[in-house]
Amino acid sequence: MSSTNSSRVKTIFRTKTNKALDKLEDPRDTLDDSYDQQVKLLQQVRQAVAEVATAKKRIELQGQEMGARFQKLGAQAAEALAQGREDLARAALERRAMLEGQVANLQKQYSSLEQQTAQLQDRERRLTDQVAAFRIEKETIKATYTASEAQVRANEAVSGISSTIEDVGSSLDRARDRVAEMQARAAATNELLASGALADLTAAPDADIERQLASLSANADINRQLQAMRDGTAASGASPADRRLDGPDGWLAIGKA
Repeated sequence: MSSTNSSRVKTIFRTKTNKALDKLEDPRDTLDDSYDQQVKLLQQVRQAVAEVATAKKRIELQGQEMGARFQKLGAQAAEALAQGREDLARAALERRAMLEGQVANLQKQYSSLEQQTAQLQDRERRLTDQVAAFRIEKETIKATYTASEAQVRANEAVSGISSTIEDVGSSLDRARDRVAEMQARAAATNELLASGALADLTAAPDADIERQLASLSANADINRQLQAMRDGTAASGASPADRRLDGPDGWLAIGKA
């Protein structure tokens, strides 16, 4: 294998390898994967916000129930005291005091959930903005990469066409040289055959003598025609043979003088 062919094979192999690697490491796929992961994280944050909001709502409803009971116990204590049942009033107030401690704990949980909700909502907003910005940048990079890839393919196609045209031009030059060489050889062999330097194996025996005699006979005939033309011109201005060529059927008389 010549060095040119070897270099061409190496170039083709390297090109195919690079294309395979580019396919495996396509940045567009990597960007899409990163975007999908960010979207999943955003969904998880939003789910956490919803869960915390749900827990906060439960505590709020429970607090409302406990508040209503707290007020009811206060009203019962006042009514019992008005009816002279200090024991019932004391029992209502004791339950009210116990309920007040439970409400205090519930208020702490509610306050904590409010802080968590605010933090998660802030994180969700910031993450939403980041994902949106990443999506815009991702699409921009993908579009730029696709355009660059198309330009590379176009350039490679142009380069391939140029190489092909150069190969075709070299082939045409070689073909022209071969044609010129064969034409020169054909002319040379014709001259050699005509001169007798080469023997024409397809010719009949003694064909060279016949060819020379035919040449002498043709020369003698041309000389006779010249002499007849001289005599005819001197006498009447045109030979009888030339006069027979006049008319639409004159060509039938050619060679029959």
